[in-house]
Amino acid sequence: MKTPAERARFERRAAALLDRVVDDLRSSGRLERRDFVRLGSLALGSALLAGCNSQGPKWADRWLKSAEKQNERVERWLFSHDKINQGAPGAYLAGDKFPSYFISPTVPMWDYTKGPWFLEIGGAVKKPVKVSLMDLIAVKSRRQRIEHFCVEGWSAVEILTGALMSEVARLVEPTSDANYVDFVSFDKNYHESWDIESALHPQTIVAYAKEDNLLSPAYGAPARIHSPVKLGYKNTKYLTKIMFMPERNGGYWSDIGYEWYGGT
Repeated sequence: MKTPAERARFERRAAALLDRVVDDLRSSGRLERRDFVRLGSLALGSALLAGCNSQGPKWADRWLKSAEKQNERVERWLFSHDKINQGAPGAYLAGDKFPSYFISPTVPMWDYTKGPWFLEIGGAVKKPVKVSLMDLIAVKSRRQRIEHFCVEGWSAVEILTGALMSEVARLVEPTSDANYVDFVSFDKNYHESWDIESALHPQTIVAYAKEDNLLSPAYGAPARIHSPVKLGYKNTKYLTKIMFMPERNGGYWSDIGYEWYGGT
């Protein structure tokens, strides 16, 4: 049974070891991004297994949180606004086979008996607004063929069209302390917060069309956030709010153990 002081020393040694591994691999430039992230997870996971005995869930939880922080550090370093997802050239579009996902018992649909749908954009901004679907369509847009990655290991290729998130941000003028963005859904209590850099990536869009047709309820109508730089669970469907924030506030899946950063 390790004492608190012994565990603290072990944590520091393991973190220092992982730092050296990350720095060496970063300077070599030999690994692809996804392999790099996996290797970071493996390095800290191995240290965890080597140092654990029967410490119980709190000890394991602390290590898992430490592993996630290290992964995020690596993923943030690898993130680039210049890296564009080309949508797996040569691959077929998923079409109707593109998996649908929601947490409600049935497909969520906006209840128009309560009024028209609006997207509220606010929080740490100078000019909060509410926009209709037609307002959103009027914003500078991007039509893109992308490869969508799921945390379960599969990927699918689709064509999505939507307002550039960078242009949406320009409308509301985020304040200097807006470091995160929360995307809130009317699918029960679903939401996921992002880092501002990923939110403003040139391929991050507030999507309203799939293969040149307006989104159907199965795919997140009237609008959803989407970017190939984030895993599927980070791409909130059925949007009602986009809130800029000084601090991150978790998310539906990240609050129950999924990686918060969720990069691809």
